[in-house]
Amino acid sequence: MTKPALRTRPPLVALLFFPVVCVLAGIVGWRLGWHLGVDNAVYRSGAVALLHGEPLYDNLFLSDEPSWARLPFTYPPTAALLFVPLALVPTQVAWGLLAAISILLLSLVIKVCVEALPDRPQWMTPVRTAAGLGVLLLGLEPVWRTIFLGQINIVLMALVVLDVLVVTGRFGGVLTGVAAAVKLTPLIFVAHLLITGRRADAARAVVTFAVLQGLMYVLIPHDVSQFWGTAVQDPQRIGPIYWAGNQSLNGLVLRLTDNADWSMRVVLPIAAVLAVPCVLWVRRLHREGRALPALLVTAFLGLLVSPVSWSHHWVWVVPLLVFLLSRLPDPLPESGRWRALAPVGAVVLVYASCVLLAMRNGRAVEFDWGPAEYVIGSAYLLVPLVAGVTVLVKRSRRAG
Repeated sequence: MTKPALRTRPPLVALLFFPVVCVLAGIVGWRLGWHLGVDNAVYRSGAVALLHGEPLYDNLFLSDEPSWARLPFTYPPTAALLFVPLALVPTQVAWGLLAAISILLLSLVIKVCVEALPDRPQWMTPVRTAAGLGVLLLGLEPVWRTIFLGQINIVLMALVVLDVLVVTGRFGGVLTGVAAAVKLTPLIFVAHLLITGRRADAARAVVTFAVLQGLMYVLIPHDVSQFWGTAVQDPQRIGPIYWAGNQSLNGLVLRLTDNADWSMRVVLPIAAVLAVPCVLWVRRLHREGRALPALLVTAFLGLLVSPVSWSHHWVWVVPLLVFLLSRLPDPLPESGRWRALAPVGAVVLVYASCVLLAMRNGRAVEFDWGPAEYVIGSAYLLVPLVAGVTVLVKRSRRAG
């Protein structure tokens, strides 16, 4: 009876080790003036601006931002409110706390995803898998970059995963509404709730989102008007979005067309075409009781069609790998073992290889890429496209 606990203890210790190290690094970094968490510094500065009555969008930079983290505040006004706890501590300490929370939530996401897979292999127990993968998957570029930058992506993913796979009853949809109030992209999961028949939860998500916007309008009407009237319509406000790091269809079109201002007019029809099979696929998976793969279809569609999906937004590769691991034969066959492992290996290779960092990028060199560079430089967005085509081909063959 004690053997599983003993085998689980080392990964758990390792998992707790990293959050503690992040907090300590934040404290030391504060004392030594380290540059920790560029995006976290912007989050915190937005909260400080809100508390001090400073406008969030009138100026390109906020006055509280350190000189090494000069980026505009591009998030909804509600995000500044939800970031207020970060304003209670120095910038570097805030990074350490957010990093620690993100690492712990990553393991929680893994645990919840494992529990959502009733036909998983015997070895894939929730706690042990969460502890082990929670450490190993820190090596994925979207994950470590999220933590390094002090980004909020893992927190938002955790809110959605909990809402879709765990929360039921009168609070269903609330966490999705909160996530969308921090960044608008989780609004696609409202559609997911609708498609899967959770109409009341979808309504609660919309109401939560709207109430938070209304609250902010009461508090800071000028900023709310500025965001919805101007800032939200200008994705380039954050800088060039044709960079290789933008792994959305819009980013690809911008690179192919030398930053054409009509790129989204090309992407939207493509998104509409992709949405049709995705909706049908989500419905079918939901009817089959396969909630996690249904959620993954929506998540990756959202990453593809969003105007901006930086490489660190692709943290959804973590639940994807959990799902792929659950599909492995138990035990692995002696013959054909590498073929069975190929999907997992391919996904790990793409997202752990840091291939985007090795590409020529920045200063508009993306416009000079050759065909091979365009393929390699679109690696993240090609994964869901190739996976979708592969599934459709297999189903058509079976149907034939």
